[in-house]
Amino acid sequence: MTVSAQQPEEKPWCIFLMGPTASGKTALAVELVQRYPMDIISVDSALIYKGMDIGSAKPDPETLRRAPHRLIDFLDPAESYSAADFRTDALREMAEISARGRIPLLVGGTMLYFKVLLEGIAELPPADTAVRQQLLAQAAQQGWPALHAELARVDPAAAARLNPNDAQRLQRALEVFRSTGVPLSEWHRRQQAGGGGGWGGMAAAFPYRPINLAVCPADRKVLHQRIAERFHQMLNEGFYDEVKSLYERGDLSPDMPSMRAVGYRQAWDCLDGKLSYAEMVERGIIATRQLAKRQITWLRSWKDLHWLDSLDPNLLEKVLKILPADDMLS
Repeated sequence: MTVSAQQPEEKPWCIFLMGPTASGKTALAVELVQRYPMDIISVDSALIYKGMDIGSAKPDPETLRRAPHRLIDFLDPAESYSAADFRTDALREMAEISARGRIPLLVGGTMLYFKVLLEGIAELPPADTAVRQQLLAQAAQQGWPALHAELARVDPAAAARLNPNDAQRLQRALEVFRSTGVPLSEWHRRQQAGGGGGWGGMAAAFPYRPINLAVCPADRKVLHQRIAERFHQMLNEGFYDEVKSLYERGDLSPDMPSMRAVGYRQAWDCLDGKLSYAEMVERGIIATRQLAKRQITWLRSWKDLHWLDSLDPNLLEKVLKILPADDMLS
């Protein structure tokens, strides 16, 4: 089975399979790739890291054998990875899949990655390691709210969009300003105006026709129950020991993007003596529910989105009715 030929002027198809954590995205994706000419690309900011298998709900080896995932398990947790990096990597993988006459199936819950893939991102100056280390040291002494106050003085527009404890985005906004003298909001304004800014202008247009799907249990209580059950299951499978091994490496810190992943940050605080084990479990579940809420909020504003109940016994059939089968599949 192969994708039907596209006319030269037409963009190839791709599928965005989105949804909150624990909503059943992977199960549906596996069904699709086993029946149709599709290849999975993971859209998950935690699955990229090696050694973070249990807490990220990384597909097990048997699932990966039946349905290989691209862009997982390729980066050390000490390394950084941006949404712009993801866009570059995802477009490369998508081009390779399309060249083989198959359909890219992008699956995950990191909504920023989906947005940047679709819309592009301001081409900002490269990371400045020295400035970043200065900011981390300052945050350790003064706290992130103090850095938020500093950002409010030099870039009020960016500060207004950020939570005072949003370490990753505060760090990047101040890093850009200290490195270039130009506020992050000005870089974004230049992108919207198409004027570039010394490091390039707007990203190239997205070269695909996406079909946007979102799966989620219709009842929010069911989703919350699934989140709690999965967190306890991960603990039973050795999640705490997984984080302990990362904690004991000595080269990781709770300020790194990898260790700020939901569940990992709570387990790290437990290992640091800031939380009891019971508190870690409770806060880990609460944080995962909050993540799901943010993901759903993103999805509610997504254009041309098809919502699907992940518990619907006819889920696969309903997905197939949405896909333009005569054009996409043959």
